[in-house]
Amino acid sequence: MRKLTSTLAIVTTAAALTLTGCSAGTDNNGADSTKEESATLIVAANPTPHAKILEFVRDNLAEKEGLKLDIKQFDDYIAPNEVLQAKEVDVNYFQTIPYLKDQAEKRGYDFVPGKGIHLEPLALYSKRITDLKDFPEGGQLGIINDPTNQTRALNLLAQAGFVEGPVPAGATINTVKKLKNFEFVEVAGPQLARSLEDVDAAVINGNFAQAVGLAPKDGLIVEETKDNPASNLLVWRNGDQNPNIQKLEKLLHSDEVRDYIQKTWADGAVLPSF
Repeated sequence: MRKLTSTLAIVTTAAALTLTGCSAGTDNNGADSTKEESATLIVAANPTPHAKILEFVRDNLAEKEGLKLDIKQFDDYIAPNEVLQAKEVDVNYFQTIPYLKDQAEKRGYDFVPGKGIHLEPLALYSKRITDLKDFPEGGQLGIINDPTNQTRALNLLAQAGFVEGPVPAGATINTVKKLKNFEFVEVAGPQLARSLEDVDAAVINGNFAQAVGLAPKDGLIVEETKDNPASNLLVWRNGDQNPNIQKLEKLLHSDEVRDYIQKTWADGAVLPSF
């Protein structure tokens, strides 16, 4: 069962209207209800920071554009694309271009990405050491188990001297060359941050790190942001002409959203990409 939470209760306008018995009045009521439904955009998103950014848009910017947002939260990287493919949502906001390309090739998705909205720098975290030089001989290093994000994590480990770089596209723990004596421990993204104490160190994606109170300033080494392809963006089905998609895309790249990101994540855990 997919785990999701709706953060918007859609109030049906028709229940609040009084039927007049007049044919013209009935037509107007129906038109108003249809108009409200058509203005509602259903968005699948990870809880942090994606849903928080969407909630800011919903509560502060959307009404001016005649837009309503119904935000469905998912704590994994698989379900948001599945529900978009199944037309259970209109758009999703959780992924990067490399991840989208990988999933499109593997699952046959025909989706269109918008422009980059934000970047969540991943970092190497540890509860056991405070300096990379103290990483133990033969130690355990946690890493996410999905291939696309694993390649991204390996790039960071190359910067830290754990594996040989440059890391080629599509590299995994099974294809990269180790430069130190250690053991990889593959863990699902949401669980990786929660199991940090079980390994000597772990490369953790920004959104999962935030969920347990970690920030880049806590990392032993942090991903470089310059020319980084890992910006998160809005994604929708190819051919979908719903005008509300472009309304949301515009709002997510507004000055107000940039300011919100910079003020809310002043520690650099989330950075605007525009």
